[in-house]
Amino acid sequence: MRRREGAPRRAHGRDGTALAAAALALTVPLAASGCKTNAGAGGSSGGSSGGSGPSRSDGHAVSPLDNPDGTKPGLAPITSSGDLGKARALIKKVATKGRGPKTGYERDEFGYAWMDNAPDVPFAHNGCDTRNDLLKRDGQDVKYRSGSNCVIVSLTLDDPYSGKTIHWTKSHATAIQIDHVMPLSYDWQMGASRWTKDKRESIANDPLNLIPVDGPLNGAKSDSGPASWLPPNKRVRCSYGVRVAQVSLKYDLPVTSADKQKMLELCGG
Repeated sequence: MRRREGAPRRAHGRDGTALAAAALALTVPLAASGCKTNAGAGGSSGGSSGGSGPSRSDGHAVSPLDNPDGTKPGLAPITSSGDLGKARALIKKVATKGRGPKTGYERDEFGYAWMDNAPDVPFAHNGCDTRNDLLKRDGQDVKYRSGSNCVIVSLTLDDPYSGKTIHWTKSHATAIQIDHVMPLSYDWQMGASRWTKDKRESIANDPLNLIPVDGPLNGAKSDSGPASWLPPNKRVRCSYGVRVAQVSLKYDLPVTSADKQKMLELCGG
């Protein structure tokens, strides 16, 4: 049975475990904070544990130009003329081709979500799954399940896509999802269908290609490229285009001509 791009797996889940009410009773007391969760599943926040507030500063976020391996948090705006020039120069290096058919695409072709043993990517083989690694990277006021240094139960996220602060708890997991900047279905159509399984597992779990964001916005994006979908927060759109370019260049994966043109436009090109 074929699943939608980014839909959660019941067997493994975006967070690796199903959360029951009984499990919450075992967690440490939560501070007034929030947390991140599954990548790619469409969902909405609910109750008092998954909400958004006023916009916050970008102090926790790092420009993609200063974060070439994706190990630093967030997606800070690119604003100076010099950095905009660097952004355009990077995007110009991206190759283009037409989008191929989706025939044969399955999420499992990129490995199970979120594996800790993907080859040659930061954070792999550290004992924590990819999802929790990304939540730790981008979250603030992070709280862990009692007895665990991996499973996050709450945090606060400065969401780059919406520009809002989201307070998350694990009981409303899909309020925050982890976006594949270059969606896996898009990757498949642009050439990943011919890759080795190891390379597909790498791009699916590479922190360079992963950003925790507002869940409903991630669901709305689906497998769109920049010409079809952009973050509502206009301040980070150039940074978003740069991150797409970084992933494209690292994996020698083209984008469509329309997507490349839009990425250049976002950075003043």
